[in-house]
Amino acid sequence: MWTRRWMWIGWPAFVAAGVMEMLVFAAFDPHDMLWMGQAVELSRTAIYTLAFFAFWAVFAVAGWMTMVLALPSAAVNAQAQAPSAGLGDPEQLQACYPNNA
Repeated sequence: MWTRRWMWIGWPAFVAAGVMEMLVFAAFDPHDMLWMGQAVELSRTAIYTLAFFAFWAVFAVAGWMTMVLALPSAAVNAQAQAPSAGLGDPEQLQACYPNNA
């Protein structure tokens, strides 16, 4: 089930990072940008790549935070009471998320 949740986070974050990359670099030339007052001494491709992974990380963190905030209270409380239980009783989670086998 966690693999599916990671895909729920990773794939939309990947797509959003691609869109953000297009929007940002449609407006800005990487060689005109400054980093801490200094010109960036990387190729355009390197800047595009680093920016994409930075955007992807930001969107993935936002998706992960959304997933954590969407967990049912039974799962959060069960984890706080019994750390070895993971996210709580699987039957409780199944009751909250019946379509996620």
